[in-house]
Amino acid sequence: MTDLTGKTVAMLATDGFEQSELTEPKHRLEALGAKVDVVALDGQDSIRGWDKKDWGESVKVDRQLGKANAGDYDALVLPGGVINPDHLRREAAAVAFVKAFAADDKPVAAICHGPWMLAETGLAKGRRLTSWSSLKTDLTNAGGRWEDSEVVVDGKLITSRNPDDIPAFSKAIADALAS
Repeated sequence: MTDLTGKTVAMLATDGFEQSELTEPKHRLEALGAKVDVVALDGQDSIRGWDKKDWGESVKVDRQLGKANAGDYDALVLPGGVINPDHLRREAAAVAFVKAFAADDKPVAAICHGPWMLAETGLAKGRRLTSWSSLKTDLTNAGGRWEDSEVVVDGKLITSRNPDDIPAFSKAIADALAS
């Protein structure tokens, strides 16, 4: 069993994140000993998930983006949901936060619609990745090499397609943190 004691993970999200894509990887990483902070936009003390076809539960925000520093974390996770990543990719501070992880050569993991941020930041260019199938054209146009796999690991970039892939997605994040 992987021991992630002493590792810290940021999960960047806002209202409309896919419930399971934030809560399940968070619980899995915490069960292995990692400290996981939910990072959201300034002014948000909690964010509300989207649970399949309707609004889900709220999740407490641990740190607002304006006070978050990529240097304080070992990895970044970007949950999906259509609303969440579409909003975040229009926020300059969120884009800069993601770019800082890549610049520091830290793992960046995105699931479902989360890889929209990889297109926005330029991180998809020249990389193998996957996502929710409707993003295939967006990611290909951003220079990525899209494939239909439950998890794709290309260096420190980890991507998955949907909630069914969460076990493989979480394991890949844990493996990246442990190496």
